[in-house]
Amino acid sequence: MENQSGQTPKKNSNVIYFLIVVVLALLGTDVYLYLQKNKSDTKIIYQDDERNRLKIELDSLEAQIEQVNTGKAKMTAAMKAKNDSLESKIKVLRVQLAKGKLTKAELAKAQEDVKQLRYFVTKYTADIEELKKQNTSLASERDTLKTNLAATSAKATDLEKQNQDLDTKVKVASVLKLAQANVVAYKIKGSGKEVDVTRASPAKKIKINFTVAENSIAEKRMHDIYVRILDPTGNLITDPKDAGTFQSEGQDLQYTYKTSIDFKDDGSGYTIDWVNPAPPFVKGTYQVLLYADGGKMGTTTFSLK
Repeated sequence: MENQSGQTPKKNSNVIYFLIVVVLALLGTDVYLYLQKNKSDTKIIYQDDERNRLKIELDSLEAQIEQVNTGKAKMTAAMKAKNDSLESKIKVLRVQLAKGKLTKAELAKAQEDVKQLRYFVTKYTADIEELKKQNTSLASERDTLKTNLAATSAKATDLEKQNQDLDTKVKVASVLKLAQANVVAYKIKGSGKEVDVTRASPAKKIKINFTVAENSIAEKRMHDIYVRILDPTGNLITDPKDAGTFQSEGQDLQYTYKTSIDFKDDGSGYTIDWVNPAPPFVKGTYQVLLYADGGKMGTTTFSLK
């Protein structure tokens, strides 16, 4: 009987130990499952946070691209292609991040893609800024060229005006001028002999005797001489058979007589003969004006009684 009572407590102790082991095992399982659940929850939370961070990163990159594209810089074909490529990659990444859950591999790939995209966007932005600087420099050079061109054009205009003024002065200076002149009236006898007179009634012809002032600028050649004779009342005497006009100092003038002289700038004397066509001379003072080379040579007078 004593042996049976000693075995009973021993059996009870084994049962207690077994129960303790079972309880500890259950507790260990619960703790493991709890820790695994927390780890899984933490992993999901981390993936969600990282996905949101990547979305914000894409928003920033897209805003950066949009900002550089709002500038006035004209992109090259290569830059336009790069811009389209970056925008396309951002759209693809947005689609990937919009998926419900990403595997670890998918998340890692998205992180790497965003990292590369950040590099390319930074480089693209730098290229655009450099292009803007070049455009600004070119615009500055263009404005400088315009200014220089305007200054050159103004200078050319000024030089042209100076040349025109100089040419005008040369033309004025080259006009032949009278040194001295006198007019003598003549009557013509039946024999053809000419006799000088001072009375109007017999006078039929005049001789204009003159010399030309020294002029080194005037060309040594034949020069047309235009004669205008005004009667005592101031009217121009003209020959209906030999009417004509010439220009002097920008005006069209009618002449009485036209001839030419060989100018040699040697002090030679010249004589112009003019026969009054009709009506006959009248008493009074006549004015004789000579013109050459578009200017007035000089004036002289003669009087008849």
